[in-house]
Amino acid sequence: MTDFKLGKLHCVIFDWDNTLANSRPVLLAVVNRVLAEYYMPNWDISKKRRHPDLSFRDNFPYIFGEELAEKAYARYRELYLGHVDELISKFPDADKVLDFFRTRGLPVFVMSNKDRLLMDAELPLLYDKKIFAKVVCGHEAPRDKPYPEQIFYTLDGVMKPSEITPQTVWMIGDSKQDSDCALAANARAIRIGRPIWGIEDKGTPGITYINDFTRLLSLLNQDNS
Repeated sequence: MTDFKLGKLHCVIFDWDNTLANSRPVLLAVVNRVLAEYYMPNWDISKKRRHPDLSFRDNFPYIFGEELAEKAYARYRELYLGHVDELISKFPDADKVLDFFRTRGLPVFVMSNKDRLLMDAELPLLYDKKIFAKVVCGHEAPRDKPYPEQIFYTLDGVMKPSEITPQTVWMIGDSKQDSDCALAANARAIRIGRPIWGIEDKGTPGITYINDFTRLLSLLNQDNS
């Protein structure tokens, strides 16, 4: 599926970190500070211990160990909230893509594994929360991405799981977690930009790869003119 005709599209789900929000600068600055406080190697080294199917928050036991994870995450959260307004930003044309869907009557959702406290603090720095039909964060669905339950939870009351198809629901995100979740739920998987944790293969069947929101906006306008 390579075209971007709206056709039977019912709604669009967006990932947050490294998709609608360029939050990587604050994440790296803060996690490296916390790692230094615990006399641990920087993130480029420490991240090798992370579990690829878990959120950043849920990886703290893998990075810091079970005994220190809760305290280390509390410190991370404290520092993140203190610096997010200085370092977070939008990607070019992300807001225009949101407007494209909304002006055509298509609801847009945010679905993230992010901590709700952090999401509620940073989302208003970039967007008016009213533009989103629903914002879902980590540990709110029965299981988070990459499992399909997070999409089912996000669309609860909007669509039944059996109604989700690549034509009716698009999931746009930067990572393998996002596309795995989309494919598991039978939604269309659209990968945008480069994944936050590094370069990944771009040849996986069933996934549409787009360089950035500027390119996506161009394709949407081209296929729906």
